[in-house]
Amino acid sequence: MRILITGGAGFLGSHLCDRLINDGHEVVCLDNFFTGRKTNIAHLLGNPRFELIRHDIIDPIKIEVDQIYNLACPASPPHYQFNPIKTTKTSVMGAINCLGLAKRVKARVFQASTSEVYGDPAVHPQPESYWGNVNPIGKRSCYDEGKRCAETLFFDYHRENKVDIRVIRIFNTYGPRMLANDGRVVSNFIVQALKGEDLTVYGDGQQTRSFCYVDDLIEGFVRFMNQTQIVGPMNCGNPGEFTMLELAELTLKLVGGPSKIIHKSLPSDDPKQRKPDISLAKSVLKWEPQVPLEEGLRRTIAYFRGQV
Repeated sequence: MRILITGGAGFLGSHLCDRLINDGHEVVCLDNFFTGRKTNIAHLLGNPRFELIRHDIIDPIKIEVDQIYNLACPASPPHYQFNPIKTTKTSVMGAINCLGLAKRVKARVFQASTSEVYGDPAVHPQPESYWGNVNPIGKRSCYDEGKRCAETLFFDYHRENKVDIRVIRIFNTYGPRMLANDGRVVSNFIVQALKGEDLTVYGDGQQTRSFCYVDDLIEGFVRFMNQTQIVGPMNCGNPGEFTMLELAELTLKLVGGPSKIIHKSLPSDDPKQRKPDISLAKSVLKWEPQVPLEEGLRRTIAYFRGQV
């Protein structure tokens, strides 16, 4: 197939490009390089089945493809809060443009949504049926509500125009090609430890996250896109739950060095718990994560050693 990946030079997008090229498809990678990096896809530029287009999905694009993966949007708080209006536009107008293209060329279209649609959840773990607890006017709202609106658009295009959609909700993912400055906890801890700096834990460090290694997530993407039982939304993540303190201690153990853990005050609207209920993915896709946190961290640390 000929497959378009918006945000294809980003962390997840570039891994998806690799996977689809390896599976024998033609890949069109579209990116405006706000958080995407050419180095992430440089090894693919000589491949005759790979094409790179510099373009912002806020603007419509005409192209003939069989499938569309919409991954375009900065996904870490420092990046999506840098220009919050642009973030909302990317989520909402990007969804409209991907859906319009899918409708026109009769392509299946995949929306990379997020666990942030659940906000600071009052239900734990979070099933797809949970509607969320989101602040609509906070500093994280540009991303949270942008992604929620994108889901609305996907389901309305599906109901009204019979567009063939897939909506997945991604929980915390980590691995090689994360940006060193993206403000996510895994990259923060690894970079701080590699530089010999103290690891910054916010609050008491008892807030939890679930960490999915990138290869596991991409496997979930491809299985979900190519099945015909459900359109979603479907959670995709690792249900193993760790406190921030546990993650910091494991990172220090694997990196070594003189760093210690220090505490700072908690940012606003920071969720206290985040853990996916992946029953749906298990039953429909026969999918669950295979890479344990310690092994995934070793691979990620090895990548960052060459970066910092």
